[in-house]
Amino acid sequence: MSSLPTDLPSQVGVHGGGRMGAGIAHSFLVAGSSVVVVEASVDAAAQARQRVLDSLAAAHERGKLTAPLDEYAARLGTSADAGALAGCGLVVEAVPEDPALKAQVLTAAEAVAPDAVLATNTSSLSIDGIAAHLARPEHLLGLHFFNPVPASALVEVVVGSRTDPDLVTRAQGWVAALGKTAITVTDAPGFASSRLGVAIALEAMRMLEEGVASAEDIDTAMTLGYRHPVGPLRTTDIVGLDVRLAIAEHLARELGPRFEPPQVLRDLVADGRLGRKTGQGFYQW
Repeated sequence: MSSLPTDLPSQVGVHGGGRMGAGIAHSFLVAGSSVVVVEASVDAAAQARQRVLDSLAAAHERGKLTAPLDEYAARLGTSADAGALAGCGLVVEAVPEDPALKAQVLTAAEAVAPDAVLATNTSSLSIDGIAAHLARPEHLLGLHFFNPVPASALVEVVVGSRTDPDLVTRAQGWVAALGKTAITVTDAPGFASSRLGVAIALEAMRMLEEGVASAEDIDTAMTLGYRHPVGPLRTTDIVGLDVRLAIAEHLARELGPRFEPPQVLRDLVADGRLGRKTGQGFYQW
């Protein structure tokens, strides 16, 4: 088998500088690319820069970096203008799971970087649905990263029906260059990881509703019995209950009632108990 091409683009754009986007930027910086993060406002862009720098500093303290922090910081740019993406060889969007928003930011990226590979970090939305808004849909594929991105070993490469096959090979090589493992999946609802992860989490929630066991014991069944590093309910807290609810509702629409969200999930989200980011979900944080 021939080796994958692992030359990363010299300039990578990340649209969205939240926890996920900052992690993606961190990973490409460590691998050697220059990165520009685009946000919705000047203040948000400044916060995104600090988020990436804080992530790099934490990695430096753990001995994970091979160069001084200043070297990475010098290759990190931020902007509130999508025009800053001009010249990027790859643009990854990492905005919330709103198909209209994702299409909007990718359309803007395509306008200023017409030759760039475009990647959506969606965990469940249709690649083809997003690509339909683009002038060059063959330039789009999914690169589904996982939180926390710097430590996560997996990236899903999601292939739309119009994705250029050469881009898939290049993307697999880029993932390898980041020190991660790629799995390649077709554009199906929930892909592989979200579909499996949500299915397990929803059943865990139903078990909790039915009084089968406590959240802690349900999670322990999976961590000790099946060697999952984190149980499904704690994982839901980490991901965000609102995010899990949105994905489950999307999968229920696409795949049927087996993905219908349990009432406990709806109630917790309605109550603002979204998991780690609010301090309370299935657990206290």
